[in-house]
Amino acid sequence: MFHVPRHATQRTLKSLTAETVLYKQNSMTSVLAVRQKTWMVFFVGTADGQLIKLVVSQNYKVLCPEVLYKPCDECKVFPRMQLDPVDQKHIYVPFEKKILRVPVSQCSKYKTLQECWGAQDPFCVWCGSNNSCMFEVDCNSSNWLSIPEKPQKKMMTYKVVKETTGRIKLVVQIHATVGENMKSSFACRFSAPLDNIDSSSQFPQCTVVLPSHLFLAAEGLSSTLNVTFGKGWVTEQVHLKNCSRIHEHHSSSLCQHCIRAGCTWTNNRCSWAREGDQTDSVCQKTSSNPVSEEPVISSITPSNVSFHGRNGAVLSGRNLQDVIGVRIQTDTDCNQPESPVWNNNGVNLTFNIPSSEKKGQVNVCVLLPDGSCHGNARITYKSEPICRDISPRISWMSGKRKVFLNGSNLEFVEELSYIHPSHVLHDINIKNKTIEFHTPASATPQKVTVYMKVANKTLECPKKIIYYPDPKFTNFKDAGKGNDVQVIIQKKGDKLDIKKEELSVWGIHDEKEYQCIMEAKESSNKTDSFICEIKNIGNINFKQLKIKYGDTTVVLKQPGAQLWMLLALLLVPVITVVVLIVYRNKQRKLTAKMNRFMENLELDIRNDIRQGFVDLQTEKADLIENVGAIPFLDYKHFAAKIFFPEGEALMALCIKDIGPDGVKVELDNCCQLLFKLIEDKLFLTSMVQAMEEQKSFGIKDRCSMASLLTVALHSNLTYLTEVMEVLLKDLMHQKSNAQPKLLLRRTESTVEKLLTNWMSICLYGFLRESVGQHLFFLVSALMQQIAKGPVDCVTGKALYTLSEDWLLWEAQNFSSLKLKVLFAVGSSGEVSEPLDVDALTCDTVEQLKEKILTSFKAKFGFPYNCPLQDLCVEYEKEGTFIPLQEVDASSEVIGEVTMLNTLTHYKVNDGATIKVLSKKTHPPVSPQGSVKDDENFSGKYFHLINPDVDEDQRKNPERKKLKVKEVHLTKLLSTKVAVHSFVANLFRSIWGVSHGRPPPAIKYYFDFLDAQADSMKITDPDVLHIWKTNSLPLRFWVNILKNPQFVFDLEKTPHLDGCLSVIAQAFMDSFSLSETQLGKGAPTNKLLYARDIPTFKQEVKAYYKLIRDLPPGQDADFKNFLREESKKHENEFCEAAALKELYKYVQQYFKEIKEKLEQNGAPAELTEQLHHVKEAFDGLKSCSWN
Repeated sequence: MFHVPRHATQRTLKSLTAETVLYKQNSMTSVLAVRQKTWMVFFVGTADGQLIKLVVSQNYKVLCPEVLYKPCDECKVFPRMQLDPVDQKHIYVPFEKKILRVPVSQCSKYKTLQECWGAQDPFCVWCGSNNSCMFEVDCNSSNWLSIPEKPQKKMMTYKVVKETTGRIKLVVQIHATVGENMKSSFACRFSAPLDNIDSSSQFPQCTVVLPSHLFLAAEGLSSTLNVTFGKGWVTEQVHLKNCSRIHEHHSSSLCQHCIRAGCTWTNNRCSWAREGDQTDSVCQKTSSNPVSEEPVISSITPSNVSFHGRNGAVLSGRNLQDVIGVRIQTDTDCNQPESPVWNNNGVNLTFNIPSSEKKGQVNVCVLLPDGSCHGNARITYKSEPICRDISPRISWMSGKRKVFLNGSNLEFVEELSYIHPSHVLHDINIKNKTIEFHTPASATPQKVTVYMKVANKTLECPKKIIYYPDPKFTNFKDAGKGNDVQVIIQKKGDKLDIKKEELSVWGIHDEKEYQCIMEAKESSNKTDSFICEIKNIGNINFKQLKIKYGDTTVVLKQPGAQLWMLLALLLVPVITVVVLIVYRNKQRKLTAKMNRFMENLELDIRNDIRQGFVDLQTEKADLIENVGAIPFLDYKHFAAKIFFPEGEALMALCIKDIGPDGVKVELDNCCQLLFKLIEDKLFLTSMVQAMEEQKSFGIKDRCSMASLLTVALHSNLTYLTEVMEVLLKDLMHQKSNAQPKLLLRRTESTVEKLLTNWMSICLYGFLRESVGQHLFFLVSALMQQIAKGPVDCVTGKALYTLSEDWLLWEAQNFSSLKLKVLFAVGSSGEVSEPLDVDALTCDTVEQLKEKILTSFKAKFGFPYNCPLQDLCVEYEKEGTFIPLQEVDASSEVIGEVTMLNTLTHYKVNDGATIKVLSKKTHPPVSPQGSVKDDENFSGKYFHLINPDVDEDQRKNPERKKLKVKEVHLTKLLSTKVAVHSFVANLFRSIWGVSHGRPPPAIKYYFDFLDAQADSMKITDPDVLHIWKTNSLPLRFWVNILKNPQFVFDLEKTPHLDGCLSVIAQAFMDSFSLSETQLGKGAPTNKLLYARDIPTFKQEVKAYYKLIRDLPPGQDADFKNFLREESKKHENEFCEAAALKELYKYVQQYFKEIKEKLEQNGAPAELTEQLHHVKEAFDGLKSCSWN
C-alpha cells in the first residue's frame, strides 16, 4: 500500500510513482479508507481472512497495525468492504459464505486513561464526564482527550533546559488532543524532592524551575510525576541527571542514557536540552563498537508456525555463542517481542517463537548483550490447526485402535492429549492434514475429548471418541478349499464397525500357529462374519483360533456340534408335517378365492370391451350445436400474448387503451432520440450483435428485447422487416458451416423471436378470417366430448380424451340423466320454463352447475347472468326441494379423505327436477364456499379415483373392482373419431390457399428463404423444407394450436392442454420428412393419427410446391401490405414504454454497443447520437430525483 499526491488525475496516474510505502502485505484482497479527524484509517482484508486496521498520520507515519478479525481457517476476504452508513462504528466484511459486522474499534476495553491513549486509536477518546474510553460521538461534552495529530510513542516526555541566564528548568510536554473543558482540569504534581517547588501547569506543558544543588549528586534525582485530567490521571517516573556529567565512552547505550535523563545528544556528546523535541531515534545513528565476528542465521526450524507460536524452535547458524535472545521484527517499530535462548552451543540454540496478533511473514534477528541485533531470517505465521474429523470415532475399551485425526495445518500441533489436556498421547505421527495415533484404554464406555497443544495454547477437537465394549467373537467354521483352509469367524453385532484390516488371525493346530489371511467381511443385523484363508496347509481341521485386535488377543474354540445335529434331525420331520398341513388348508381357500376373482374380472373386461366397441360404431360427429358468437380477442391483446407470453408486467406497460379522440400521443424528447437511433439499421444490428455476444444476455433477455423492438417499430413494419432480414442472414451464415437443418428450430436468438412476432402480425388477418372459426369449433368439440363421459373433479382426468395421461380408466359404472332445470325468477318463488340438461349419475354438484350454465348458453346464445360460484341448486324429492352440496354431513369418508357428493349420492333419478337459485337473492341456510378453494383440495377430497388408503371391501365392493387401463384405450380412438372432422378442417384451413394465393407474408418469406439457399449454395431440398417448417408451422401455428386462449377469450384447462398437445404433435408430424415405423411400444399420441399422417404429408408437400411455383410478388405490393397493417393498428401500443424498457438494455451494455459500432465502422455521428441519448435519459433521471 502506498500514497500518491492529491493532485494526481486519471490521466497522470499511470506515470506517477509512490511517495511513501505505508504498509506491505503479500495477500491484500480488499482495502477501505476512512478519514477520522486528521488521520487516515485503512481497513485491509487479506486472502487468509484477516481484517487489519492501519492508522496513518498526515505525514504518512504509520501506527501499529491492529488485527480486528482473525479467522481460524484460510477464508478469503472479498472486495468492497463497506462502512456502516448509520453509526459509522462498524464495517461490513464479505466472505464467500458470510458477511461479518466488525466494530472499527473496541474503545470500551481500555479501562484507564493511559490505556485509552496507548491504544493509539483516533476513533477513541477518554471522556472525562464518564471517566471511560469511548467513541467521541458518545461523549456528551467537550471534556475529552485523544491522541495528538502527530504520532508519539509516549504520552508524556520531559527535558532539562538550561537557559542563558544559567537557570535550569524541567519542561514536561503532554502529547494529546483535548476538548475545551478538559484543558481547565489539567494539572501536574511531583513527588519528593520536587513536591515543594512551585510549578506552572498550562496545557500541554508543565514547567518546574530546578535549584542547582539538586544536580550535584552523581546519581542525580528521581521523582514521580502525576498528571491529572479531572478524574483521570497518568503517572511517569522522572530520572534527572546533570547533563554535563554524562561523558562516558561514546556508545549507543550512552546516547539512550542521555536522552532518558532529559538531555540532548549532539556531536556524540550529552548536553543540556534546548527548545524542540528529541527522541532516542537519534541514538540509532550512533553505532556501538563492532563485534569481531557478527552472528549469522542460516535456518530456523520450523519456519512456518501458527499464530499461537511454537515452543522449542531451533535456530542454526554461526558465531551464536554470545547470543542472549531472539527478537521478532515486524514492518513497523511497534511490538517487537524478544525470547530468551537456551542450549546454545554456538551453532544451534533453542528458543520459543512467541504468538502473533496477525498472520504473515516477520523477520528474526539475534540479540547480543550490547543491545544490537544481527542476522536476518524469516518466520511465517499461519492459521491455527483445525480438527475437522476423527476416523474412526469409535474405539473398543481395551484401546490401541489406530485412529486418524483429519483437518488442516496439523503440522503445527506439538502434542495430543485426551480426556484432560494434561494426559499426553505418545507415539503420534503428524502430517499436514492427518495425525495418526492409537487410542488409550478406557475402564468404562464414555465419550472422550481430544486436545491439540500448539505452543502455550490448547485447542479442543469438536469431534469426540466414543468407547464401546470390546467385540464378542462367538464361534468359527473351517472348510477345505483345495490345498487351502477357509475360516469363517462369527462376531456379535455391535457399533464398533471393525474393518477386516484391523484383525489378525492365526489357526492353532498341534500347538503350531498358522496365519489366516483376511479376505472379506459380511454383516447382517445381529452378526458380523469375517472370512480368512490359511494358504497351502492341506486338509487340517482347526479346533482353536487366535484373534488379535489392537493389543488384545482372544482364543476362540470350536463348540461340540453333535448334540445340536441330533436335535435338528429329530425336529425336521415334525416341522415338515405341520407345514404341509397348514399349506394345504391355505391353498384350498386361496384357490377358491382366486377363481371367484377371475370370473368377476373376466365379466368386467367383457363388458368394458363390448361398451368400447359400441362407442366406436355409434360415435357421431354432431357435437357442435350452438356455440354462439366466437369470442375473438382484439388484435392488441392477441399480439401482446404472443410478444410477452410470460412477461405480464411488460404486457401491461406496452398495451394502452385507445383514447376517445384517437389522437396519437407524441413521444418525449428522450424517446424521440432513441427512436431515431434505432431507425438506423447499422446501429440496430450492431446493438443486437453486441448484446448477444454477452454471456449475461440470456434467452429471456433476447426474447424481451425482440418484443420491445416489435412494439417500438410497429408503426414502421417495412423497416422492421428489413432489419429482420439482415439479422436472419447473419444467423444463417453462423449456422451454415455446422448443421443448417437446425436453423430456426428453437428460439435462442433475438431474430428468432422477432420472426415469431412478425409472423403473428402479418398472419393475424388470415388467422381470424380463415382459421379462427375452425380452431374454435375444434376446441368446443373437444370440451363437449370430454364432458360426455365421467370427469374426475379432483384430478381432471376423463373417460373421453385424446391423451393417455389424462385417461380416466378407473371410472366406475355410470348412466345418463335427462334433467329438467328451473331457474328462480325474482325473490317471490316464481320459476322459468324448464330447460333440458344432460348429466351423468357420477357428476358432482359443481359439474352439474357447469353443465347447466353450458346448456343455457347453447340454447339462448348468451351466458346466464349469475356466475357459477354464486349459484346453488336444489333437487325436488317428494314435493320438497333438497339443497345439493359438494360436501355435507352425509358425505362418505375413507380414512381422512372425503368423497365429493355426486348425483348418485343424492339418488337423483332420470327426469328429475332441479331448481337453480342465486345466493344473492336466496341465501342458503348453511352457506358453503367451493371446496376447490381449499389449498389441500387434492389431498382432502376424492371423486372417481379411489384414495390410496385401506378400506373394508365389504362396505363398497363396486369400488374395489379391478380395472385394466388398456381396455379403456378404445376411448381415445372414439374421441378421435368424434373430433376428426374438426381436426381435418382446421389443418386444411391452415395449409389451404384462398383464390389461388397464400397470405402475402408467407409467399414473401418463403421466397426469401429460397434466395438465401441459392446464395449459400445449398442444393439439398430437405434443408429448405425444414427451414420453412421451422419458421411457419413450428414457430407460429403450433403455438396457436396449443394456446387457443391467445386467440379467444376462454380458459384452457390442463386436460384440454393435453388433448391439444396430441393434435399439435399430429400437425407437426404432417410436416416431417422422416418415415416413422410404429410398433406395439409406440406412444398412443403417435398411433392415434398414424393412418392420417401420410395423407396430410402429401397435402403439405403440395402446399409448399404451390407457393414455390407461384410467380414472386412485387416488393411494392408487400410494402403496401405492411404499411396498411401498421396503419390499421396504430395507437394500440405504448411505444414510449417500450423505448424506455429498451434503453435499460442500452444502458446496461453501453460500452459493448459502443465498441461494436467501432468494429462495424459506424460513422462518428452515430456514436455521438448514442451519447446524446444517454445524456438525455440521465438528465431525465436527475429531474425525477429533483
